[in-house]
Amino acid sequence: MASQFSLFKHRRFSAMFFTQFLGAFNDNVFKQALILILTYVAAAKMGMEISLLNNLAALLFILPYFLFSALAGQIADKYEKSKLTQGVKLLEICIMALAAIGFWFELYWLLFVALFLMGTQSTFFGPIKYGYLPEAMRKDELVGANGLFQTGTSLAILTGMMAAGVLTQLDHSTLWLIVSTLFVAILGYIASRHLPKTTPQAKDLAINWNIFSTSFDIIKYLYSLPLLFFVIISNSWFWFYGATFLTQTPEFSKVILHGDESVVILLLTLFSMGTALGSLLCKTLTKNQVSLKLLPIGILGLSVFAIDLYLSLSSITIQAPSTPYGISALMDMDGTWRVFADLFFLGFAGGVYIVPMYAFMQAYAPVSHRSRVVGANNIFNAIFMVGSAVFSIIILTMLKLSLPQLFLITGVLNAIFGIFLYKKLKKYLNTMTPSNNDLPL
Repeated sequence: MASQFSLFKHRRFSAMFFTQFLGAFNDNVFKQALILILTYVAAAKMGMEISLLNNLAALLFILPYFLFSALAGQIADKYEKSKLTQGVKLLEICIMALAAIGFWFELYWLLFVALFLMGTQSTFFGPIKYGYLPEAMRKDELVGANGLFQTGTSLAILTGMMAAGVLTQLDHSTLWLIVSTLFVAILGYIASRHLPKTTPQAKDLAINWNIFSTSFDIIKYLYSLPLLFFVIISNSWFWFYGATFLTQTPEFSKVILHGDESVVILLLTLFSMGTALGSLLCKTLTKNQVSLKLLPIGILGLSVFAIDLYLSLSSITIQAPSTPYGISALMDMDGTWRVFADLFFLGFAGGVYIVPMYAFMQAYAPVSHRSRVVGANNIFNAIFMVGSAVFSIIILTMLKLSLPQLFLITGVLNAIFGIFLYKKLKKYLNTMTPSNNDLPL
């Protein structure tokens, strides 16, 4: 059995991998740098609450997924995907040039506009890249390709956030930030130029430019295919779960572990590396087959390690220091290694869970509607991520429960919802067959 890394020898995979990796990296450099600037500089200058500005930034980035995902799916189904990708990457260069003006002249409203536009270009790229994979890969390559994509995304998010932290601390940080984001955007466009041409799957599709009716239409279509509907709900649950944990990471580090900024990076690294390893192992664990057999393992891991994280946090007491603890100080304390292990294995279980789900969605989506199905998936992902924020606010702010209790409740809900989803997927498994496309580009 060839290693999934052998896919990098093929332009049909490597060109899209590096295009999407650089895009995800740049998204997170820009977003994290903006959040840091809002937190430490802009809030005081504008006389506004930090939490308000940061939540506004999060809303502006996710809003395009609600508005444009269905339209993006139509366009990706109708037109040739390599040209679409190049167009999206050119748009990224223009947006980063706009952001450069905002950074240089401290025009925060312009940076918010750029953030919305970055969310928009990511919205249009999603159906292209996930619609491209099943066209470019053989069926026995699809799980491995998705594993590498998920690994790349996890590492791009992590390294992008870390790079933003470094760039904002440098002398002449604004200049470094501008040059870096523009350079990465240009590299992404160059990578997209190496994509092989694809065959449009719905040439005769009449684009419906009404973003509301087209969103309703694709969700209605999806609901008529219950297997795909529950696959997408399963995908979106992963984003609910991940957002619930990762959003709380800075507070978790500061309030419970009494750690400094380096501890936040450590926690994010553990989760991301776990996700990357779990994603990479999916090809071996499934023996290249698009199947549901890893789903129970992923569900079990996500619940067990969430509950154990609650137990491990409940069993340790860390005294608040005069200055926050660094990584080495925390590692010398009893019980902290268990906390770190729980976060790593939460990520691992997440990788094992999500990669087969993405492969399943791509393999079973009707070829003529594949990118629109991915667009619908993005709509539900956005809904579930907003739901995660509302859920966390209810638990932490309204009910006044603790972060460990939030993790416990999420783990228990995951077990209940996961079992429900698995039963639904098994029930409808034989109602569809994989799309017949086994010829790589």
